[in-house]
Amino acid sequence: MNKKYDPLFTPWKIGNCEIKNRIVLTSMGGTDLFGWMEVNRFDKAGADFILDVAKNNCGLVLPGCQPVYNPMFGQWLHKKDSMFKELAKWMPEFHKTGAKLFVQLTAGFGRSFTVSSMMEMLYSNPALRVVSKPFMDLDKITASASPSPNRWSDKVPSREMTKEEIQEFIDSFAISSRKLKEAGVDGVEVHAVHEGYLLDQFTLHYVNKRTDEYGGSFENRYRFAAEIVKAIKKECGDDFPVSLRYSVVSKTKGFRQGAVPGEDFVEAGRDMAESEKAAKYLQDAGYDMLNCDNGTYDAWYWAHPPIYMPENCNLEDVEHIKNFVDIPVVCAGRMNPEVAAKEIKAGRLDGAGFARQFLADVEWVTKLIDEKEDDIRPCILCHNGCFNMCHYEGVPNDQALSDSLHLARCAINAETMQKEKHYIRKTSNPKDVIIIGGGIGGMEAARVLKLRGHNPIIYEASDKLGGTFIPASAESYKGKLRDLLKWYEKKMKDLEVEIHFNTRIEDLAQFEGKEIIIATGSKARKLPVPGFDKTIEACEFLNGEKKVGKNVVVVGGGLTGSEIAYELALQGKNVSIVEMKNDLVAQTGVCLANSSYLREWFAYKKVPVYLNTMLKEVKDGEIICSKDGEDITIKCDSVISSAGYIPAPLANTKSDVRLVGDCLKVGNLRSVIWRAYEVAMKI
Repeated sequence: MNKKYDPLFTPWKIGNCEIKNRIVLTSMGGTDLFGWMEVNRFDKAGADFILDVAKNNCGLVLPGCQPVYNPMFGQWLHKKDSMFKELAKWMPEFHKTGAKLFVQLTAGFGRSFTVSSMMEMLYSNPALRVVSKPFMDLDKITASASPSPNRWSDKVPSREMTKEEIQEFIDSFAISSRKLKEAGVDGVEVHAVHEGYLLDQFTLHYVNKRTDEYGGSFENRYRFAAEIVKAIKKECGDDFPVSLRYSVVSKTKGFRQGAVPGEDFVEAGRDMAESEKAAKYLQDAGYDMLNCDNGTYDAWYWAHPPIYMPENCNLEDVEHIKNFVDIPVVCAGRMNPEVAAKEIKAGRLDGAGFARQFLADVEWVTKLIDEKEDDIRPCILCHNGCFNMCHYEGVPNDQALSDSLHLARCAINAETMQKEKHYIRKTSNPKDVIIIGGGIGGMEAARVLKLRGHNPIIYEASDKLGGTFIPASAESYKGKLRDLLKWYEKKMKDLEVEIHFNTRIEDLAQFEGKEIIIATGSKARKLPVPGFDKTIEACEFLNGEKKVGKNVVVVGGGLTGSEIAYELALQGKNVSIVEMKNDLVAQTGVCLANSSYLREWFAYKKVPVYLNTMLKEVKDGEIICSKDGEDITIKCDSVISSAGYIPAPLANTKSDVRLVGDCLKVGNLRSVIWRAYEVAMKI
């Protein structure tokens, strides 16, 4: 192992519990031991993932957050003894790895509960609300410190929790913790004075307007969280460690309004002055560790940083708060292992939290130890598979039910949490498989085929691998995407995949009798407006084929267009966005943590955004658009078209060939990689 990482692999203690190294898997919904948004049970898939993490040299492992009150079917966690007994049988196998296990228990979501269109219908219809109550009591699930708007929907507001309900939660935390201790778990983590979840809502001025002992003063607002740890310690003893998931600063301007890095704003939630006091208060209440980042659901990109956020985005604030406590402090949020090691060595940090990187490559810590860093499949911070809850104007969570119930999948690793259907099965009948197109879809298909024992042969029309992923990864802030491209290129070399560059295939007759996969991608959509040929297509700009002037209009405010506009603004260009829909990034599959950052960054930088606006004509030096029935003129030097893409399979493609990627249906990286994996497994 490179010596620069040595500090990450030193032992430390949480209370009396010794942890073998400083690597912490922070909780992700979907990696739960007792199920997620379903009937509580010992979850074998979650346990398998957690065990894989432990086997691969993680020191402290935190499974996905476990509601003490299950939003689905209204179950109290502590009332089902059978799953605790199964956990107890499994724990010795876990402990063979030398890792420690803390189970994260949550009081729930309150006003942050992710509401879908179906839930709006259930809540808004009095009859359906009654009928649905036994399996989804939205009135109870969304209850908060005070009446307040839901983060996702105006149709499902939150009511004030009663003191009796608060006590029920406190009691369940204590009993659940005792049963976890009896099962052999090493500690628990209370979720959370963090991210604007229910316990955090009690602490935050802009949410908590109560006048009883749970509102008003500092001590009252933090009372709920303090009473929970006191109850756990009373039930389990002072030696049983209890961590707290904690957001140092809320970074929040108000309901549904976050503050992006560098923005000067008035904090509506917990500012640093209050946090200095709160950290000490929570420590004194009994918490043995603070597992930290920043943000709320209203400023979601701090707790779930997209690729636009800087690396180690929460580190400075977390290290500051460490000066006010005597217990260990962990930092999460786009953590760089080299930076984490340096800060731990300097004594400014105790542990480093990582989450999504384990989904992309569960073996990444082992590979770090074995000096195989270039073999680590990098997380690209897309949220397409792990947390793709998306939201835009007029629409609550726009997400398939399957995705809602199955979080913690990975866009770039089809096997993560899906081993029952995505696994490498060796072939008994090796074949030559022709792959037309060397983009991500073609390379993923070739990788899986080769691992199975087939002989994939790629024909690529250009002189390099990557296809449209090359321009997709071109922006300055997309280093992680370029790392993924390098990873695929290395896999093709390591697996000795045969590749024919500069070979455009027009006729498939030469491959008669062979298995064929088409992965030729898509082509840009052209708008039927006068002067459209004057525009620069998005990939032409991203590939550096065409330059733009100082004043640029991007036509199309989906993800690609918004990211191009972001890049242009970072370069100092005067950029405007024209979008025909009523919101930017109004598309399924783009997590709110990603899309809200772009929307709020554009607002912060005063980037002109024209919504509900249709392009009518492109002229030299200006474009003409229609908005609300009136024509508007926008002056510009250059126009970039990001009007979307359409599939581009080979002409006269036979019915017996297999299509993967955008040549079948334009999607995102997840749809490309998962489809390629599945097609390769069927041959």
